[in-house]
Amino acid sequence: MPSYSEIKLIKHFAGGPVTPDLFEVVSKDIPEPGDGQILLKQTHMSLDPAMFGWMTPDTESYIPPVALSSTMRSSGIAEVIASKNPDFAVGDQVMGMTGWAEYLLSTGEGLNKVSPGVDAQTALSVFALPGLTATQGLFNVGKPKAGETLVVSGGAGSVGSLVGQLAKAEGLRVIGVAGSDEKCAWMVDELGFDGAINYKSDDIDGQLSALTPKGIDIYFENTGGPVQNLVFERMNAHGRIVVCGMIADYAKEVPGPGPNWIPVIKKRLTIQGFTMPDHFHQVPELLAKLTPYVMAGKIKYRCHVLDGLESAISGLNLFITGENKGKLLVKL
Repeated sequence: MPSYSEIKLIKHFAGGPVTPDLFEVVSKDIPEPGDGQILLKQTHMSLDPAMFGWMTPDTESYIPPVALSSTMRSSGIAEVIASKNPDFAVGDQVMGMTGWAEYLLSTGEGLNKVSPGVDAQTALSVFALPGLTATQGLFNVGKPKAGETLVVSGGAGSVGSLVGQLAKAEGLRVIGVAGSDEKCAWMVDELGFDGAINYKSDDIDGQLSALTPKGIDIYFENTGGPVQNLVFERMNAHGRIVVCGMIADYAKEVPGPGPNWIPVIKKRLTIQGFTMPDHFHQVPELLAKLTPYVMAGKIKYRCHVLDGLESAISGLNLFITGENKGKLLVKL
């Protein structure tokens, strides 16, 4: 029988680079769907920073960890190639939690059909977790107002780039933080940010002061790292800090120290963390909020595409090094 590859997590991630010994690549026979099932061939798989947390044994996180000896968790785009479910036809493109596998069986639960005319890269880069996360975090947590100043760390990443563009469309001044001059130029020249800071450059504090002369009203935190303290010190009264990610600490055994809390009192700051699983019931309204910006041509994106299922293993390290440019995907 024809076979396919699947990758299982067999050891917990404990910091440092992601290594092949954490995983096992297995070969399986391609199954036939039973009653009510569909057989899916995955075409594109999303890699996300959240995977570092999913690979740990932490049971107190917002989502259970991936169980050892089970398929590594991920979202993706797949095509229905056989169906015994009346709700899905052969040829349908679907999006959802697919895992690190070339083929999979599903009842269709948790899967959404991709709208005709929307390609896989756009679906995963804009209408999947990046766009939903950016929309929820900016509008429902950050509560932006025209004329305010927003700083977004990881501003060239899949979420941060969308946050900045949505904020610009709402009339905010937007400053992005990234780890290379090329990413900074992309944010300003292509995405329309008002300024950008390479956190590896000199005098970050001086650059931040020059680019935010009226202080900072919203900080959208994707990365952590030294810039966090500098932004924190420039927050305006009643500012909002949206904590979405801390990628600078995901590969560390001991996280970096955070800012002192005295300014939280003085400036009456609101600091809120959020994760999308709490808001999956809001997906239709989040998409309704996001889609008009996309249709109006106000949203750009770029993808960093890896080839082949096993490229996902080393590909995760691109988040640690910052070498990925845009939404990180695996093409199968």
